[in-house]
Formats: sequence, structure tokens, C-alpha cells
Amino acid sequence: MNQPRYNQTKTLRFRQFTRKGWALFACLGRVVTIGVLSAATLQSATAAHRHVTTDDQESDSVRTVDKEATLDDVEVTGTRAPLALGQSAARMVMVLTRDDIQAAPVQSINDLLKMAVGVDVRQRGPIGAQTDIGIRGSTAEQVTILLNGISICDPQTAHNAFDLPCDLSDIVRIEVIEGPGGAINVVTRGARNEEGGTRNEERGARRHARLEGGSFGYLSAAAGISHLSSIISHLSTCFTRSDGYSRAKSGALNSDYAGAKAFYQGGYAGDKMRLDWHAGLSTKGFGSNTFYSARYDEQYERTTKLFTALQGEASGRLHLRPAVYWNRTLDRFELIRGEASQVPFNHHRTDVLGVNLNSRFDWPLGRTAVGAEVRHEHIVSSTLGEPRSHADGDKYRYGLDRTNLAFHLEHSVMLRRLTLSAGFIAARNTWNQTTFRLLPGIDASLRVADGLRLYASYNSSLRMPSFTELYYSVGGHKADKHLKPEELQALEGGVRYTRPGLTVKGAVFHHHARNMIDWVMDTRSADPVWQSVNHTRLNTLGQELTVQISPSASFLIPHFSFLISYCHLHQSKTLAPHLQSQYSLEYLRHKLVAQLRLQPVERLEVTLGYRFQDRRGSYTDTQGQVQSYRPYSLVDSRLAYRLGNAIHAYVEANNLFGCRYVDYGNVPQPGQWLMVGVRYSQ
Repeated sequence: MNQPRYNQTKTLRFRQFTRKGWALFACLGRVVTIGVLSAATLQSATAAHRHVTTDDQESDSVRTVDKEATLDDVEVTGTRAPLALGQSAARMVMVLTRDDIQAAPVQSINDLLKMAVGVDVRQRGPIGAQTDIGIRGSTAEQVTILLNGISICDPQTAHNAFDLPCDLSDIVRIEVIEGPGGAINVVTRGARNEEGGTRNEERGARRHARLEGGSFGYLSAAAGISHLSSIISHLSTCFTRSDGYSRAKSGALNSDYAGAKAFYQGGYAGDKMRLDWHAGLSTKGFGSNTFYSARYDEQYERTTKLFTALQGEASGRLHLRPAVYWNRTLDRFELIRGEASQVPFNHHRTDVLGVNLNSRFDWPLGRTAVGAEVRHEHIVSSTLGEPRSHADGDKYRYGLDRTNLAFHLEHSVMLRRLTLSAGFIAARNTWNQTTFRLLPGIDASLRVADGLRLYASYNSSLRMPSFTELYYSVGGHKADKHLKPEELQALEGGVRYTRPGLTVKGAVFHHHARNMIDWVMDTRSADPVWQSVNHTRLNTLGQELTVQISPSASFLIPHFSFLISYCHLHQSKTLAPHLQSQYSLEYLRHKLVAQLRLQPVERLEVTLGYRFQDRRGSYTDTQGQVQSYRPYSLVDSRLAYRLGNAIHAYVEANNLFGCRYVDYGNVPQPGQWLMVGVRYSQ
């Protein structure tokens, strides 16, 4: 791995995260974000895991906590040009480690992200059936989703963006960055991602398995094996099903779920070159209740996704990281389940092919990163796109192609206490036939004293409309194919104080958006429909505060940690009472999360989570009445007991007190959900 050669900087490393290559990266087809995108840090629930990834990729990476609060051996890559720890600019993220994931009372990544105070998780169904995830008031379409640093954003729609091919057991960590739009990177087991660092020196096989069952006919089973040799590989599979928690008026199940996943990841690491690859499959079918229309309560959807990627890295005076990837999505939606004769099914097939090359080099004036990406998006559909001259019957009569081109340049300068990082992306999309747009940004970070850091940033971004926003004009929807791209400018300032056993951080941010895309309905109409529109101006002002206490084992309660976070948002634009917003203006005005994790006796671990949410906006219920969203509180809990070194047994309760609430349109959420399970890892 290259050592920085400018300003006499010294590379520091954690043993656990040496040579990690995955980093948060802007999804150029959906959210084109400048290379110095800033974010305030969110913290994992366990103080022992406050350190972050050592991403060495020239993409948008992550920022660690201050040097004073970390262990030895960390290399940080806060921008497209990685920097040494203690000289990093404003790039701070929440990192959930494998221990945090295993200790949380959740069954999916979607549930796990609910405990991040700046993240808005809106579920239409349980177990990750369908989830929209926004960050700091953004819509799901604006968030970049990555798998091992590779974009898996779906240009058709963000509703199914979290159809990941990997199980929770496969995940080493999750990185969340909170800038404009934001990004979430899921990192799985692999040659450089295994807990404990690169395991080239450890030969043989490792195995893991999981079995869970619980309320509403819930059953989940998973198994995996890792082979550690000169070529390290990991293979896993899982199956999950549930009867669901509700029924249609006819008595039929309408929130049932069944899905399977398979995932393979491998890698090879040499002295000056390494390769990493993955291939995954996710398929699921689920009762869609009244997801898209209150008139029909027996909707159904089936999705199948295929993910492939190959990444390389070559070290030297010029550090190069090329990558190529291909993702395919098949989606079938049934407005009336199994009744294509009444309402024809919607069929979509989306293919995304991308190639990128990132590079960096050091010179006397700092570190410079430069790179480019080409991403081609193609869809054939029964409803989305322009008419095709050679249609495949009624199934794929329409289609569309567009290509995203982007070039980035970033430079970082490090002084004793001050770090500056500035850059831009020049981006163009063939869909709107415009010239290249320049998207600048700058970050600054000042270490005032040991453990105390101030930061500030300015960033800009651009997002192309999804195919659904442009063309979906069926089932009570009317799309506008002439929508303009979204534009966003963001200012942020923050402070972070870190001492052993204590972390306090606060941030204030302002987002100025133009042409924000939303679906709006006029309830005064005799036959109201959802229309895709551009909001002319939208300003968001927000504040975040997080306090984490992790006293040492010398206290009365050993292995104890407590976290509390609060986020407040205010948007300048409000709709008239007769108008309803489906996404942009339905934001979390208040969100409070707290988590307590302790080990009262040996082998027993207890986790308690609390979440309060107050959403602004309204929806039309199944009786046609307009209802405002109501605040609600939820409590989740988990008890885990270690049976030897390889087996863990646990009991989880989600929504422990059975709160009844609605968080998305007219879809009631489940009450108390109990689950028991056992996990084996050797």
C-alpha cells in the first residue's frame, strides 16, 4: 500500500482494517456528488468499534473519529485522495461493525438503519419486503446504495434498491455517510474484509449458519463457508418467509413474504496488485397490501436481481483502481394478485453496465486524485420508456437507454492542524442532451485541541429522474417525461469532541434544492391521481446532536455503552391542504434514538433500543379520508446468550409494546414481533 510522501505524513493502520479497498462512491446515474462530499459522524452503539474502514479507493470514502479516541494503526481515506489520520478533512460517517450488527434486534439491514438518527427508513412491508431510505430529508431516489463500493442503484425505481443478495451474517460492516443525498455502503466478507483483517496467512475453511423463527409464520435460515488460501472466497445462501401480519378484505394474505439469496465473493492479493470480485442473486415475492393504491388491497410484486463486479488495484507512484460491473433487475407488479385479465401486470427489465478508473498520486503540494466513470442504463418494460420498434409482445413494448459520463478531480492539502480538500465532478447524461455540468465542493477541518475538532463544508450534487418518475402513467399515476434533473447545494458546520469513554458531536446543515422531484396528488379532484412534478425551490435546515458514553470496565457495570441522538429538520415549502406529497415533503421533523447495550453477567448480552419519530405530511386512508401522520415511539429488545465459543442463542422483540402506527401512506405497520434464533460460527 502506498505511503503518503508529502508533508512528512505517516500512515497509521488498525490491524483489523488493513488494506480495505471499499469506499463510499457516488452513483453517477442517480446522484452525481462531488468528490469531497461531507457528512457529520453517526456513531455505532459500541465504543470498542468506533474506528472506521481503511478504504483505499479513490471514490468518496469515509472519515474516522479523531486520533485521540482511536487505537493504533489506522489509515483513513476521507476523499478521493486518501489522507492520514489526524489530518483528515470533514468526512465522518457512522460505521456499524459485525458485532454491532449481530447485537441489534433486527432481521434486515433496513431495520438496522432505523437506529441512525439522520436516516429515514420508511417500510411498506416487514423483513425488508420494500423499503425507502432517505438521509437528512432526502428521498430514497437521492441516496447512493453500494455493495462493496460498487453502485447497485436501480434507475427504474429506488423502492427495491435494498434487494441485497447477501444476508446479515455475510456483512462485515455498514458505512453511512450523511452529506447531500447521502450514501450507504454494505461491505461483505471477502479477501480483505474478514473481521480481523486480511487472512492470507490463515489457511482452511470457516463456516457459519443461522436459524430463526417467530411471529406471523416467520422462518429464516442461512449458511455460508469461507475458504482461505492464496485465492480467498466466500459462498453463502439464505431463505426467509413469513405469512405476514395482515389480510385483505377477502381474507387472503396480503403482506406475506418469501425470498432467497445467494452470494459469492472472492479475491486475490499480491505484492503490488490485487483483484476482488463478487456475484450475487436476490429473488423475492411479497404481498404488496395497499402499497401503490388504497383502492386495491391484494397487490403483489416479485423481483429478481443479479449483481456482478470485478475490481483491481495496482500500487506504485501512480495508484490505479479500475472496476467494471453489471447489474440486472427483473420486476413484475400485479395490481390485483394473480388476475392479469382484470389489470395487466407491469413487467420491467433493467440492465446497468459501468466502468470506472480512479487514480491518485502524491507530489510536494499534496495529494491529487483524478478519475472517470461511464455508466450505461437500459430498460425494457410494459409501461416505462418510449415505444420500441421491435417489442417482445406485450411484455416489453417500451424501452429507454441513457449513459452517464463523469470526470472528477480532487486535491488535498494537509497542514499541522488544518486540512483542506477541494474538487469537482464534470457530469453529463445523454438523456437530457445537456453539456457537462460542473459540480464543485470544498471541505475544511481544524483540530482545535486534543479531542476537539471543527469542520465546515460546501457541496453540490445533481440527480437524474428515475425511469418511473419519467414514464409511470398507469394505476392512478401520471408521469412527466420532461422532468428536470434535481440540483442541490449544501452547507454544513459541525464540532466533535472525543475523549476516552465519551463522544459528543453536533452539526448544523442547510440544503438548498432546485427542481426537487416528487409525486403530488390533488385530493379535491373527483378522480385524483399522483403526478410527478418538480418543486421549484426547497430549503432544508437541520440540526443533529449525538452523545455516546462508553465507560471503562472499572465502572460498576462492565461492558456498558449508551448512545442518544436527536435530529430536527425544517423545510421551507409546505403544500396547500388539498395537496399531498408522497416523498419530498413528507420528512421526519423530529427523530430521537437511544440505545443501551450491556453485559450484566458473563455470556449474557442485553440490547435495548428506543426510537421516537414525528413525520410531517398526510395520506389518504382506505376509506378516502385524509389523515395526518402521528408521532410514535417504539422499543426493541434483544437477549443473547453465548453457548461456548461457536454457538449463540437469542430472543428478539420488535415493537415490544405493540404500538400501532402508520409511517407510509395507508399501510399499517405490524405490532409486536417476537423471534428466537440460534447462530453458529466456527
